Amino acid sequence: MRKTFLAALRVCACVSLLSYPFASAQSTSTNSGTDPRILRGQQISPVTLNLSGKDTNAVYLGSYLVNAVGGCNDCHSCPSYIGTNPYTVGGKALGATNTPGPTNSVNYLAGGVPFGPAITSYNLTPDTNGNPGGMTLAQFAAAIVNGVDSHDGGILQIMPWPTYRHMNAFDFAAVYAYLSAIPSAQPGTCTGSGQTGQ
Repeated sequence: MRKTFLAALRVCACVSLLSYPFASAQSTSTNSGTDPRILRGQQISPVTLNLSGKDTNAVYLGSYLVNAVGGCNDCHSCPSYIGTNPYTVGGKALGATNTPGPTNSVNYLAGGVPFGPAITSYNLTPDTNGNPGGMTLAQFAAAIVNGVDSHDGGILQIMPWPTYRHMNAFDFAAVYAYLSAIPSAQPGTCTGSGQTGQ
């Protein structure tokens, strides 16, 4: 009973933390449009973004967190790259500098990467309501904070939620804003994470 109460308390605390308007969280950003993470996030998004009605600073900060920090592409895009595979390049020695081919923009973050007989990464692209992976911001943040799958209530396997849960509400909202701005897509074909397609 105590465990159930504590789990419910964590979800409530997370939802409460995320319920304040995103605009009020923006004051914690460093110079909004001149924050180097925002500028870099704008440069590295591998897909055309739908910025209509969205806070561009939040979207670009989310791009930075997803594409430069979180490594989301390797597990949520099937295949992850087009062209050169950064993990297996022409027999180069371990630690040699490899230049990966471009990110697979066709199946970008559309899930479908198999991690075993019962584990496949989720499609994080917006559904018909514009919700990434079919989740509201509160569901998205609660899933990462608690490691609980919002689709079936199971524990998230493979997903490094024990690390990502330390992000603050501002970062959760930025990642969510970015995911809501990417195009909807369907998974391609791959047999594991970080693979290259044609």
